[in-house]
Amino acid sequence: MLTTERKALIQRVLRRDGRLIAKAFSQQLGVSEDTIRRDLRELAGEGLLQRVHGGALPASPAVADFASREAAGSSAKATLGGIAARLIQQGQIVFLDGGTTNVQLARQLPYDLKATIITHSPSIAVELARHPLVDVEMIGGRIFKHSIVTVGSTSAEAILRVRADAYFMGVTGLHPETGATTGDGEEAAIKRLIAHQSAETIVLATREKLGAASPYSIMPLTEIATLVTEAGLAAELLQPFQSASINIVEG
Repeated sequence: MLTTERKALIQRVLRRDGRLIAKAFSQQLGVSEDTIRRDLRELAGEGLLQRVHGGALPASPAVADFASREAAGSSAKATLGGIAARLIQQGQIVFLDGGTTNVQLARQLPYDLKATIITHSPSIAVELARHPLVDVEMIGGRIFKHSIVTVGSTSAEAILRVRADAYFMGVTGLHPETGATTGDGEEAAIKRLIAHQSAETIVLATREKLGAASPYSIMPLTEIATLVTEAGLAAELLQPFQSASINIVEG
């Protein structure tokens, strides 16, 4: 089997099974494990999978720039944003993460909602500035341009002074083995800190992020209270999240 054929097969197996074990796959094809590991390294270098101990997981597709991500899947993101917006209750203190789906959430908050929204996303803050009753607190720091959120020590110090009722978190991947992940280590640390300062964490994730993984871990599935995702997904795709006692809200 040619290298290109092996690599194409690897990607098909990842799409079908949600993971690949290098040793078992090499035995199945009758090639050395080193050959498969080399294929995995090269595919990972192209952003086509996420390597883990012993094999690989599907890579998250959420690696494009903010403008491109905002245009992609806008209908599904708007639906999830509308559902999540209705989960916020009167008088709550809520931390709203950055990301294109959370922008949709901010746009669809009920006009009679009186709450305090804390965010480290300038994009979210601008959307909320139009809301008549929501108080907005902006966390400062260095802008991480991929997600348009603030990160760094200045952000962390401000977050530590906050206690929120709920945190609506964006992720690039949500996998049973790796939990919630994202593509930048510093951003992952800030997300983890916000979750620690919040009574519950709610994740908004479109279909392509479920069963996918990114390089940096945020938290295991067991620390997520609620998952807001698309309606009509296969039961086997949602089963690992249900097994982790996550409340699943489908839109």
